[in-house]
Amino acid sequence: MNKKCLLVTSVSSMVGQFIMPNIELLQSIGYRVTVATNFSFGSAFSDGHAENLWKTLKNKDVEVFNIKFFRNVFDFRNIFAYNQIKKLITHSNYSLIHCHSPIGGLITRLAAKKHSSSTKVIYTVHGFHFYKNAPIINWMLYYPVEKWLSKYTDILITMNREDYNLAKSEMRAKSIYYTHGVGINISAFSISNMDREKKRKEFNISADSTVIISVGELIKRKNHHLAIKALCKMKANNIYYIICGQGKLQNKLRDLYKKINNEHRVLFLGYRDDIVDLLHMSDAFLFPSLQEGLPVALMEAMAAGLPCIASNIRGSADLITDGKGGFLCDVNNINEYKNAIEKIIANDKLKFTMGEYNRNALQKFDIPVVMKQLKEIYDSIF
Repeated sequence: MNKKCLLVTSVSSMVGQFIMPNIELLQSIGYRVTVATNFSFGSAFSDGHAENLWKTLKNKDVEVFNIKFFRNVFDFRNIFAYNQIKKLITHSNYSLIHCHSPIGGLITRLAAKKHSSSTKVIYTVHGFHFYKNAPIINWMLYYPVEKWLSKYTDILITMNREDYNLAKSEMRAKSIYYTHGVGINISAFSISNMDREKKRKEFNISADSTVIISVGELIKRKNHHLAIKALCKMKANNIYYIICGQGKLQNKLRDLYKKINNEHRVLFLGYRDDIVDLLHMSDAFLFPSLQEGLPVALMEAMAAGLPCIASNIRGSADLITDGKGGFLCDVNNINEYKNAIEKIIANDKLKFTMGEYNRNALQKFDIPVVMKQLKEIYDSIF
């Protein structure tokens, strides 16, 4: 292998959850791959997973570097990350640099700004921080930086229509593409061999109860507090809401639930390795996020054949067809979420038809389809 590619993202969980097929594609077309990411902290992984990912990458003959990125763009400690990336680029003859995540994309493109003309730089946008109805401060801080850095970007890849249209009209990258995300292994989520009733018993949930599930970090952006408020407004006492994920808001969300409802119907499960089984033991998926690029968690629920209630935002609206695959709700309207949940759980036929609609709609997001798109982009570079 003579060609070398540097893949950069700010957290290791992004590599493990989303970018492994990209690595395998690059290796299949003759690249020796280097991964630079943060294995130390900031990951959505639970303890031990980052270490296992490191070992997995090494076993795949991937060169690995631990770069301590900090999410806050103004954190002075990112200077050290910049210097590390700059050193990698200076001392390695990379044909291709492909960066992901806002911080990873910013620091890497800064470091590569004066790179050799034979080195091509790709930035995959997982969701611009400036978007329709975003805070003004986001537009003031992030928009000018992204526009400036786009001049030093050979290819800009977007994964939702809003970002693509904005990039085409505002950004200065040499080429701009739209792809169907990073790809999802549809077959891995479409079938589960677990005993549904037995799985529910793990959580003391009866077979005739309704289970609503959410998957996502316990952070402000995921808007779990609104989902809890919507569920607690419902009068039925046989509804359970399962939240899979960990994050700094866990205690606050628990306290919120205790204040407004004393029944133990909201379950905080933390980081889980059995998401497939949990989706298949559930009746509907709830995704009230405030901001997304193209949410993989939502795609996984669609692949599992669940009807989905999601916020009507960029990314989610690219996936869910309102009234057919579920319902899109105003991001801050508790009653809209409550009403949407009630419509779905009251109608078994609707629940089934929406789930099947989602399975079919998701086919274009399957990993082989997306990797074909990405290979065509790689092939266009040289």
